[in-house]
Amino acid sequence: MTSGGHTTVIKRVLERRVHEPSTREDTTATVAVMLRVLPPPHALLVIHVEATREQLELRIHKEMLDVALCAEHEAIECLQTQFRPLVISDSLALIRHIRARRLPREPFILYITPSDDPEEIETGLHTGADDCVSRHASESQLTARLGTARRIAELEEVLRIALIENRELSTIDELTQMASRRFFSKHFPREIERAGRYRRPLSLILCDIDFFKHINDTLGHAGGDAILRQFGVRMQECLRRGVDWVARLGGEEFAVILPETSYDHALDAARRLRAAIADRPFQVQGNMVEVTASFGMCNLEQVPIGERKTADHMLRVADAALYRSKHGGRNRVTATLMPMHPVRRTSDSLDSVLTF
Repeated sequence: MTSGGHTTVIKRVLERRVHEPSTREDTTATVAVMLRVLPPPHALLVIHVEATREQLELRIHKEMLDVALCAEHEAIECLQTQFRPLVISDSLALIRHIRARRLPREPFILYITPSDDPEEIETGLHTGADDCVSRHASESQLTARLGTARRIAELEEVLRIALIENRELSTIDELTQMASRRFFSKHFPREIERAGRYRRPLSLILCDIDFFKHINDTLGHAGGDAILRQFGVRMQECLRRGVDWVARLGGEEFAVILPETSYDHALDAARRLRAAIADRPFQVQGNMVEVTASFGMCNLEQVPIGERKTADHMLRVADAALYRSKHGGRNRVTATLMPMHPVRRTSDSLDSVLTF
């Protein structure tokens, strides 16, 4: 195994997973959320050949990688002061130098070879590169190699975050197999940061099962748990797999996060969710039980950058909308379109509130 072998192990595990599909859909969904909210990986670009450097700068767009140019003699210091999980270089000497140093974390190294000569590729791998691509490669081949490097860097980061947060963060609600409240508290602000970074919309739906105390009193807690489990399944069926996600906030209250979703599309989703609950009875202990839920939705068409209180404000607005649904007859959706800079307002007044 080369000195960059830690990445080789990860690649082998990923290849094995292709042939051994996970039966834990909840884990897959959790990882998908964590991957999506991560900012583009930081990359260090150390290229001697000017034409190659210019070509790479044109091909690597900002949503793929956050690239910093660096001279070879500055590269090690850059990695020590601000770690970059990905290094792209045409210097075997630099690769050898990186692998010889005891860095706190090992970067993924993509070696840009002078040609497609197999011996040059073999030399790059033996020196410590994790992958190689010729500077004469086609645009599609280079994009594919960069995409692979990015995915591995992102998966390593997710693994690192998961290990760090494992003691304090339980990601899955055991009963419903949805995201937990703690997961929501961590990742909803990250969804907001991502939406702000790319000037994208974001929508939040809060929902609450109607008369759930009466359900528990009538069917017992086992019956209530059965409804909560089925409730989670129905919610997931109405949403985009690997994009939208649901968290159980506690008891019978849930949050639905809809990334890159405009007001109209979020309202359509909320209506589908309401109908999915109300239009078909739940099966509990051999009986068919009618269940409804109330929904409060809020939307930001363009999430502001750097507003630390946006998450709290969106929760307050969605909760106020949910309150209107509960006190307006239940089994309905109240939708709110938030202003561009909600936290700068002097009150919690809403620009647009519609109840359906």
